[in-house]
Amino acid sequence: MIPRYTHPEMGRIWSDQRRYETWLLVETAAAEAMAAAGIVPPDAARDIRERGAFDIARIDEIEQTTQHDVIAFTTAVAENVGPSARWIHFGLTSSDVIDTAQALQMREACDVILARSRGSSATPSATARSSIDGTPMIGRTHGVHAEPMTFGLKLALWFAEVGRDASDRVGRAGERSASASCPARSAPSRTVPPAIEADVCRRLGLERRRRSRRR
Repeated sequence: MIPRYTHPEMGRIWSDQRRYETWLLVETAAAEAMAAAGIVPPDAARDIRERGAFDIARIDEIEQTTQHDVIAFTTAVAENVGPSARWIHFGLTSSDVIDTAQALQMREACDVILARSRGSSATPSATARSSIDGTPMIGRTHGVHAEPMTFGLKLALWFAEVGRDASDRVGRAGERSASASCPARSAPSRTVPPAIEADVCRRLGLERRRRSRRR
């Protein structure tokens, strides 16, 4: 969506800056989980956390050559990390990073929507209570006039609908989005133990997504 129609907080979540920040969170969590398991040197995981940084212009520049966004990103980060950069993205696929990061962004986005919906429901709730027995109006059914009702009842119905949308729809979507499968075990060349996936999810506050068995 073009900037003038974008909610500032939502725009920040889906900006290039936040996207790469979230990718870096995933890469760092993976390195630290592997360090805890004895796969990655602890010093390397520390360097990735302390020195991991990026410049969007540099990522764009590298991508002109690599034609691959994740390779461009990890290359740009590696320039800041130094020798320990050889352990960035170790054992991972691009989808591990992108999908897991998107789960974090989706959770953030749903939190914004929930907060806004709670705020927007305050006015119809208060007005409904104050005018539930007054301000008569025509009810409607099938697009035509029906039995009379009150404006307060109309607002109460709107309030209930907003509540259902928030808890049953957006809230549930946020919970289902906050899952990840990182790193990938579907690729035969990957040797990272399943325990790493669980540890990465724990570090990021995500639910571990159960994998369907392939026949």
